[in-house]
Amino acid sequence: MIVKLFVPGEDAALTRTRAAALIDRIMLLDEDTTAGMLKETLRRFGWRHQDLEATFAHHHDLVRHRVPRDADLSMAARLLVGAYFSHEYAVEAAAVCNPSMVPHPDQSGLLPGQLRAAISLRQIGEGHLSSIGFATAVLGPGAQLELADRSGALSVGSTQPIRHRRDLLAAGLSGDALDNEVSATMLEALPERFDDDEFERTISRLPADLHTRTTTQRTLEEMRRATRSDYAVTFDAGLPLHRRVLWPATADESNGMEDARFVRVVDADGGSSYRATYTAYDGRHIRSHLIASDDLRRFEITPMRGPAAANKGMALFPRPVGGRSLALCRSDGETIGLTTLDRDSTWQPPVPLHAPRRSWELIQVGNCGSPIETEFGWIVLIHGVGPMRDYAMSALLLDADQPERVIAELPGPLLTAGDSEREGYVPNVVYSCGGLLHDDAVWLPYGASDHRIGFARIPLATLIEAMVPTRH
Repeated sequence: MIVKLFVPGEDAALTRTRAAALIDRIMLLDEDTTAGMLKETLRRFGWRHQDLEATFAHHHDLVRHRVPRDADLSMAARLLVGAYFSHEYAVEAAAVCNPSMVPHPDQSGLLPGQLRAAISLRQIGEGHLSSIGFATAVLGPGAQLELADRSGALSVGSTQPIRHRRDLLAAGLSGDALDNEVSATMLEALPERFDDDEFERTISRLPADLHTRTTTQRTLEEMRRATRSDYAVTFDAGLPLHRRVLWPATADESNGMEDARFVRVVDADGGSSYRATYTAYDGRHIRSHLIASDDLRRFEITPMRGPAAANKGMALFPRPVGGRSLALCRSDGETIGLTTLDRDSTWQPPVPLHAPRRSWELIQVGNCGSPIETEFGWIVLIHGVGPMRDYAMSALLLDADQPERVIAELPGPLLTAGDSEREGYVPNVVYSCGGLLHDDAVWLPYGASDHRIGFARIPLATLIEAMVPTRH
């Protein structure tokens, strides 16, 4: 459970907020009644959530414009207003699916042959609203796997603004056909990194004649929308990973954060951090967004730009290859491709890698997470969709130095839904957003019919031996 803002009337077919009338009724309560109701509400719900009073205070602040200006509410009254404008939301009530797995930041206290893994999950609640949750597991020794307990109050963390990147803003505008004199003047005046105040000050300094153009206001609003897609979320250091929830925070993702593909990346200096791509959905449009984190405690979110980022399913390579930043994608909706990030922070049109051609993948194919680096090349776990929308998973092998080349592939499925895995929120689906290599074996978490998470393991040598070379 998390606690969400609730505004009476907003969920009706014909929206008519009843907020002001509700606040008026709360204000008619005397102080003793107010204090008693607040105490009882905290008694019933406080143990289920972290710092519930702070949440009530925040929700009061969000609706206090409905409070009469001459009203002087006590702290108890403000918190009670917040309580009435709150409701619990079960983040996994409908489904849990599409996991990815990376080495956990904390590898202390393990036995030889063990690896602690951080697992991301797509959580789906009422209204098909997706968020990103987490779990922790210890892999090994051998084929052993132990999942950590997931109990305890969830937290959506603290959302903060971040300094925006001018290059990402420019890349987004060129893709939206907003390359005009207004945007060019703004981009020329903005520093490489800027905050919201600097953005508004730059607008105020635009030449007067630019404000008279018919496209000016639309251009500025689109630029504002683009910058509002950037933000950060921070969690308390003592909060376990499994109690952290990345919850939609901007208009771009208001209807869900879907299918996060996490990977641990290594920079040129040998340092490591985490990246993830996910699909932001606003109810009409999908956009690929990027998550960056050093420790899985603070997450910075920014949109991804370019033709390859126009569809679902981007997955980053864990390191540059030949000086290039690469990603897998499916920009046409049915073919796995390889895209490169250019100097303007734009993901370029992809090179096709694998198209539907076998019976179990004729509807579409896509990646199942970031490529896994091995001594044999890059293993790419893939999924295909066959008759009756029946999913299967398989694998490709890319050349280590030239990932545009598919050098081998499995001739058939690696994983299909078992008899006990076909029933669920979305039947007949097995799907993963990323596995990892540990102790010479590929470990693969996967969603089974969006109802449960399963885990598979295959020795690397067995997988490579089963692949057949491709013709070039």
